[in-house]
Amino acid sequence: MSGHTASTPDAPDSERGRLGSVFWTSVGIAALFVAWAMLFTDSLTEVTNSSLNWVTKSFGWAYLVLTLALLVFLVFLAFSPYGNTRLGKDHDRPEFSTPTWFAMILSAVMGIGLVSYGVAEPISHFATPPHGLAEPGTPEAAIRAMQYSYFDWGLHAWAIFAVFGLGIAYSTFRKGRRALVSQLFHPLLGERVNGPVGKAIDVLAVFATLFGTTTSLGLGALQVNNGLGTLFGMPVNSVSQVLIIAFVTAVFTLSAVTGVSKGIKLLSQGSTILAIALFVFVLVVGPTVFLANLYIESVGTWASDFFRMSLQGTAFGGLEWMQWWTYFMMAWWVSWGAFVGVFLARISRGRTIRGFVMGVLVVPTVVFFTWFTVFGGTAIHVDMFEKGTIAKQTAADINSAFFATLDHFPLATVTSAIAIVLVVMFFVSGADANTYVLSMMTSDGSLEPRRPVLVLWGVLTGLTAIALLLAGGLNALQNTVIVTSAPFLVIIAGLALSFWKELLGDRRAAEQALAEGEFALAQDTGPAHPVRTPHL
Repeated sequence: MSGHTASTPDAPDSERGRLGSVFWTSVGIAALFVAWAMLFTDSLTEVTNSSLNWVTKSFGWAYLVLTLALLVFLVFLAFSPYGNTRLGKDHDRPEFSTPTWFAMILSAVMGIGLVSYGVAEPISHFATPPHGLAEPGTPEAAIRAMQYSYFDWGLHAWAIFAVFGLGIAYSTFRKGRRALVSQLFHPLLGERVNGPVGKAIDVLAVFATLFGTTTSLGLGALQVNNGLGTLFGMPVNSVSQVLIIAFVTAVFTLSAVTGVSKGIKLLSQGSTILAIALFVFVLVVGPTVFLANLYIESVGTWASDFFRMSLQGTAFGGLEWMQWWTYFMMAWWVSWGAFVGVFLARISRGRTIRGFVMGVLVVPTVVFFTWFTVFGGTAIHVDMFEKGTIAKQTAADINSAFFATLDHFPLATVTSAIAIVLVVMFFVSGADANTYVLSMMTSDGSLEPRRPVLVLWGVLTGLTAIALLLAGGLNALQNTVIVTSAPFLVIIAGLALSFWKELLGDRRAAEQALAEGEFALAQDTGPAHPVRTPHL
C-alpha cells in the first residue's frame, strides 16, 4: 500500500495536504529526539531505561487488560446485530473478492517479525521457559515455548489492528470524515477534534507509528547484517547496520515519492511467494510429523490457558521477562495500530463488521501459529533430538536464530540468501507504506501527500532507526517503543468507546427514522392495514 487509499469527501481540494501544527510539532520533536540520541546517547539510554521501568511497573497491566478487552469487544460486535453493519454506505459491496482480501491481509501480516522472531522466540522460551512453567529443554518446555509465542503473535495483536481498522473504515467510508485518528473521536469530542485536543491525538499517533516503524527497521538491519555475515563474512557491527539502513531508507523513500504502486505490489507478491516457498521447504525437509503433533498439542494448551495468559502480570516477579517479550510485543502492536488500521480500512470498504472481524482476527492468527510452529518447532527438534546448539547461538545473538536453523538443512546457503532477500523486501514494502501513512497523518489527512513531506518522513524514519541502534541496539529499540506507545493505550481505549457510541447512535437514528416512516405509512393506509415493525 503506497499512497493509494480511496478518496474521501471532506475538505476542499485547496485545503487538502496543508501542513499545519501537527506536521511542524511532529517533525520538530522527531528531529530533537534524533539529535538527543546522536549527541547525548548516555542521557537517552538512562532516561529510556528509567521510563521503561516506571511504565511497566506502574502500567504494564494496562497492556494486558486493554488488549483482552478489545478482543472481547470485537467478538461481541461480530455476533451481535451490529455485525451486519457495512463499513461504508448500505449499498456498498466489497471491492475485492474474499480470497484476494485474505491475501492482502496476509501481505500486511508478512513482515520482518516473522524472520526476526519465527525461530528466536520459541527457541528462547524453550531454553528459558516463561514464568518458570517448565524445566528448560524438556517436552513441557517445548509446548510452553509455542504457547507463549502464539500468545504474543496471535489474537491480541490483531484485536488492536482490527479496532483501528473498524474505526477508520466506519469514520471514513460511512461518515465521510478525513482519514485521521483524531476524526475517530468525533462522537466523544465533537468539534474539539479539530482543535488542540484532536491535534494532540494526531501527534501521538504519528509518534507511535514512527517508533513502530523504526523498531522494524532496526530489527531488519540486524537480521540482514547477520545473514550477510553468515554468507559473505560481512562484519556484524554498527557500521554495517547503519549502511544497511541508509541503503534501504533511500530505496523505500524513492519508492514512496514515485508512488510506484506496481513496484510495491510486485514486492508484496514476491515476498509472499518467497515466504511460502521457504515455509514449504522447511516443512518438507524438517520433522514434519513432529511439527504436526507439536502444533495440535500447543494450540490445545494455548486455548486452555488463554485467559490466564491474557492476565498474567508481575505481582510476584517476572518484570524483566515481560519487558523483553510480552510488554514489548504488545507495545509494538500498539505502535503499528494506526498504520495497519489504515491499510485494513482501505481494503475492507463494503464488508460487514462481522466479516471484517472474523477475517482479520482468524486468518492472520492461523498464519502466525503455523509459521512459528514450523520454524520454531524445527529449531526445538534440532536441539532436543539432534544435539543442536540453536538455543545457545540465539542467547549469544538473537538475530542468528533463523540462519542457525537453516544451517541444519540442505541448501543452507540458498535458503539463507532467500531469507535475506525476504527481509529486505519486507523492509522496503513495509517502510514505504509507513512513510506514506506518516505523511498522510501530518498533511491533514491528505490521500496524496506532497513529495517533500514523503522525503522528509523517509529520512527521519531512517535517522531515528540509526540513532536508536547506535544508542543501544535492540535493547534501545525495545525500550523506546514501549515507552512511546504507553500514552497511545489511552487513545485506543477512547477509540473503542467512541466507535461503540457512534454505532449505538446510528442504530437509534435508523430505528427512529424507520418508526417515523412506518407511522406516516400507517396514517396514509388507515387502521385497516396494521403495520408491523421489522426486527433490525
